[in-house]
Amino acid sequence: MAARRTHERDPIYKIKGLAKDMLDGVFDDLVEKNVLNGDELLKIGESASFILNKAENLVENFLEKTDMAGKIFAGHIANSQEQLSLQFSNDEDDGPQKICTPSSPSESKRKVEDDEMEVNAGLAHESHLMLTAPHGIQSSEVQDTLKLCPRDQFCKIKTERAKEIYPVMEKEGRTRLALIICNKKFDYLFDRDNADTDILNMQELLENLGYSVVLKENLTAQEMETELMQFAGRPEHQSSDSTFLVFMSHGILEGICGVKHRNKKPDVLHDDTIFKIFNNSNCRSLRNKPKILIMQACRGRYNGTIWVSTSKGIATADTDEERVLSCKWNNSITKAHVETDFIAFKSSTPHNISWKVGKTGSLFISKLIDCFKKYCWCYHLEEIFRKVQHSFEVPGELTQMPTIERVSMTRYFYLFPGN
Repeated sequence: MAARRTHERDPIYKIKGLAKDMLDGVFDDLVEKNVLNGDELLKIGESASFILNKAENLVENFLEKTDMAGKIFAGHIANSQEQLSLQFSNDEDDGPQKICTPSSPSESKRKVEDDEMEVNAGLAHESHLMLTAPHGIQSSEVQDTLKLCPRDQFCKIKTERAKEIYPVMEKEGRTRLALIICNKKFDYLFDRDNADTDILNMQELLENLGYSVVLKENLTAQEMETELMQFAGRPEHQSSDSTFLVFMSHGILEGICGVKHRNKKPDVLHDDTIFKIFNNSNCRSLRNKPKILIMQACRGRYNGTIWVSTSKGIATADTDEERVLSCKWNNSITKAHVETDFIAFKSSTPHNISWKVGKTGSLFISKLIDCFKKYCWCYHLEEIFRKVQHSFEVPGELTQMPTIERVSMTRYFYLFPGN
């Protein structure tokens, strides 16, 4: 029977002691300089206790595994000092510094050359931590295959609800297109490891729904805009009934980050740019046809949860009154809305983070695909989106709430898989 470890020889005890001594000094200084107050310190203490308890279990598990696992784990701990020095090396910078563990010496040199390496407002929070997902996701069974819509049901809905739904073209002669843009490698931000899982799963889903998928990876904001314009001009849209635009990247409140994004020199594709490229004026081939935007990206640094809230938000909107009044009637043309038939489904609410869990991919994309496979044979698109939202309704440690935005769809959109 193995002897019980004493505190003096227990590596976990030593690590906890060192961490406690270091953090005590840090928090004393933060309180002394009025950076943190008592309530904030209490919240941090509760979070630190949770992490420490979980870390102890993790260390003990690794000690029982192979030497290689121990080396990998020890290597990440050894890099913590370097990461902290990177984060706090420049107090005058305009945003949080990038904390990274380079995969090679050459990569380390390239990524440390610029003292502005950073993550803007929560970009680092697209986490790989194996924490608890929302209860709706934990409890539901994953749908392995896409459930097809019976032909008789397709014909019935298409006939009886013809005035309420978007027209669906017959499979023969239909040329549906979908675009996936996924940024995985970044110059200044964390690389989005394991994003290939989301790509493969989303590509498979769209192809099973009858879309030919165009995949583009690792683009700047300008390159993304160029690809969108080229995609909008594809002749296949004339004989298509809809399109999907899928974006997977880091993000901020203002939009999707390109691969060169940093605080002092933003590289961001704004939502307005996307909608403008595909509006009724610039993309006539998709006029009166559903245009579905799926966006997997953080939108800020917060986790989207509260304990108590009594305040109410105030929203305002500005109108270009002069421009509105300058519009004149012209009997030779037909008036049309500039922007219709759009819907955007984003992985989180504004200002908040979006989670990615290890090799299984992002929570949002995983649940979205699962709901499509289960329900798109009988439900319209917006109802499917609501089912995705419902699965996130009860928060776990990993908390986010997917959000339906900028909806200008005038009818219901059914995908009718198999038809």
